[in-house]
Amino acid sequence: MRITITARHCDIPDELRARARTLIERLGRVATRPHDAQVLFGEDHGTPTVEVRVHAARGVMHVATADGEDHRSALDLAVARVRRQLGKAAPKRRRVAAARRAVERESR
Repeated sequence: MRITITARHCDIPDELRARARTLIERLGRVATRPHDAQVLFGEDHGTPTVEVRVHAARGVMHVATADGEDHRSALDLAVARVRRQLGKAAPKRRRVAAARRAVERESR
């Protein structure tokens, strides 16, 4: 998965960039065939903001934005929101797969 980290109108330390990369790589394990991800750090009237975008299979895109006291807390909030979106998408796939297996068992 390709990860792009961008800072707009602010400076981001290398440690925070490394943390963002690590968190996005963890999200990539949860997402269904992730293509790429983007992390956008910015400041909106002095408030640190972070936007996380994860492109998954079949054109599905998960997006979350968060504000915080600092960029690290905003990053954690945004990643948690994307993880929640991915968690909601996963049970649907499991239910469909379980239904298919049940139909196959009945047809035997």
